[in-house]
Amino acid sequence: MKYENFIDKSYKPKKTDLVCKFRLKPNGFTFEKAAGGVAAESSIGTWTELTTEKEYMKKLAGIVFELKNPYFKVAYPIELFEEGNMPNTLSGIAGNLFGLKEIEKVRFEDIIFPKKLANSFKGPKYGIDGVRKLTRVKNRPLVGTIVKPKLGLNVKDHAKVAYDAWFGGCDVVKDDENLSSQAFNRFEPRLKETLRLKRKAEKETGEFKAYMINVTASGKEMLRRAKLVEDSGNEYLMVDILTVGWAALQDLRDINVNLVMHAHRAGHAALTKDKEHGISMPVLAKCSRLIGVDQLHVGTAVGKMSEGKTEVLENIKACKEELYGIKKVMPVASGGLHPGHVEDLYKIFGKDFIAQAGGGIHGHPQGTVKGAMAMRQAMDAVVHGYTLKEYAKKHNELRIALEKWD
Repeated sequence: MKYENFIDKSYKPKKTDLVCKFRLKPNGFTFEKAAGGVAAESSIGTWTELTTEKEYMKKLAGIVFELKNPYFKVAYPIELFEEGNMPNTLSGIAGNLFGLKEIEKVRFEDIIFPKKLANSFKGPKYGIDGVRKLTRVKNRPLVGTIVKPKLGLNVKDHAKVAYDAWFGGCDVVKDDENLSSQAFNRFEPRLKETLRLKRKAEKETGEFKAYMINVTASGKEMLRRAKLVEDSGNEYLMVDILTVGWAALQDLRDINVNLVMHAHRAGHAALTKDKEHGISMPVLAKCSRLIGVDQLHVGTAVGKMSEGKTEVLENIKACKEELYGIKKVMPVASGGLHPGHVEDLYKIFGKDFIAQAGGGIHGHPQGTVKGAMAMRQAMDAVVHGYTLKEYAKKHNELRIALEKWD
């Protein structure tokens, strides 16, 4: 079968088909031939006709059924994919296409899973509703922070920063994406000491506090750490989903631990930032959701990250849209945030999200406790219908934060 044989504009996708949308910029070839090449190389075809082709194989061909330059869509028969195997699914769809000579640039824009394939994955154990039940935060976004500096603190100082944030009003505190078990801050001592101060903060504030400790490591070590976290009595883990890989992420979801999975997308921009080439964040979000993360970084639309409002809304939709009864993922806004951003964040995200401010809490002129207070005050203000400026008149911590950053 030639590349052109994988195009059928009259084809109507079946409910059992997996449908993908691509953006394409050909390299010296027609748009149609390059699009057909994507469908061929990601299903049963290759660059030349084969003597080993069989007639019965044709029903397994990916079919380009819509071409609206620069976009096209491909319908893949469900039989091309192994149930519950995300590495196989993405190797098939996003394997050879990025290297084809017929293509200058191609972007994997969207993916629509058929019900049978989607339900072959475990999905989130907790999701938005489970996170709210666990944290006992019902009617507002969760307030969080990242321990800063991201690297360099010893165990004692790391735990103290976390405690100060919890005491000041943060619901959640997490490790940064590149803290694992370096010599200056080993995993086991950090877990023990930070949990000790987490429990102290819970007793003193009367609120649930979450510690998202980063278990990112090689496969066996990551699973060992996850079980250690559960055995310690903690409720959360954090993992860098792209650097550990899809297989390791599935293994982490599959082991029998009852931990909320907080997903950091470290490295995503290498795939998502170029609007003409790579893989979009909604695709990554949908795949992560099917595997079973409960919380996922989706950008901010404000702060230091490059994604705008439209992109962030698309990422949020991938986390929350109805998907065959699969639980919804809690979106996380994180990256260059401070209390002055909360009004905009609330308008963009709504009630169900986590607002994580790192430098915007620990950089408060009066320290971490006051910084956490300011962030919580900002959230209380918008939830109850006040402007930040109005609320700051009677809340000194928020006033000082706004004077510094807003």
